[in-house]
Amino acid sequence: MMLVIAYDVDTTNSAGAQRLRKVARLCERYGSRVQNSVFEVLLDPAQLSTLKAGLEKIICKESDSVRIYRLGDRYRSRIEVIGRTCRMETGEPLIL
Repeated sequence: MMLVIAYDVDTTNSAGAQRLRKVARLCERYGSRVQNSVFEVLLDPAQLSTLKAGLEKIICKESDSVRIYRLGDRYRSRIEVIGRTCRMETGEPLIL
């Protein structure tokens, strides 16, 4: 299923900056960065559980926030981009 992950990490101290880098690195393992703190990912339920567990270990629940939006399997018709686009790698063949 296609998911959008958006996060806001409090970086007012060095520990927050470190958490921000860890969250970004974890999300990069699962999908493509489409904006500074926004990723598009294609995951099965097991992968989603693993990602959520990893995020919960990293963030400070009192000051940080992670939002996961489920777009489902027919996501292409639900995404509208204005301006520069970032191609989502889907594992589909590329025909030139």
